[in-house]
Amino acid sequence: MFNYVKKLFTTASKGNHMLLKLFIAFTLIPVAEIYLLIKVGYSIGALNTVLIVIITAFVGATLARIQGLQTMIRIKTSLQQGITPTEDLVDAFIIFLAGIVLLTPGFITDVAGLLLLIPVTRYHFKRYLRAKFDEWVRNQTVHIRRFPE
Repeated sequence: MFNYVKKLFTTASKGNHMLLKLFIAFTLIPVAEIYLLIKVGYSIGALNTVLIVIITAFVGATLARIQGLQTMIRIKTSLQQGITPTEDLVDAFIIFLAGIVLLTPGFITDVAGLLLLIPVTRYHFKRYLRAKFDEWVRNQTVHIRRFPE
């Protein structure tokens, strides 16, 4: 196991960060979630911990649904007026992502999902995504093809 982790970090330092990101997403975050659930469960009780996780998931899913519907209405209105709804499409993607994250049980993912639903923090995340996308295009990491050519 140690050699695998060592290889993972050595590979990441050479420029291949995807493996490290996947390792963090599928290993470290769930371990941190389990640790936090156990600690909170020990402090306030198992039933209260489960109830908090269920309530935050329900509230988050409801917020995501409401904001998603509002965003879809804005997209529809923009399209009817002949305006490309670029920003609203990015908002819709982030709200969808927040909904998925909120359905994952745990406190860390709930906080991350709720932060993505707050318009102010979602705006900053959207700016970050826009900067990354522009960087990918500038570095020719992403190729955009327009049809018909």
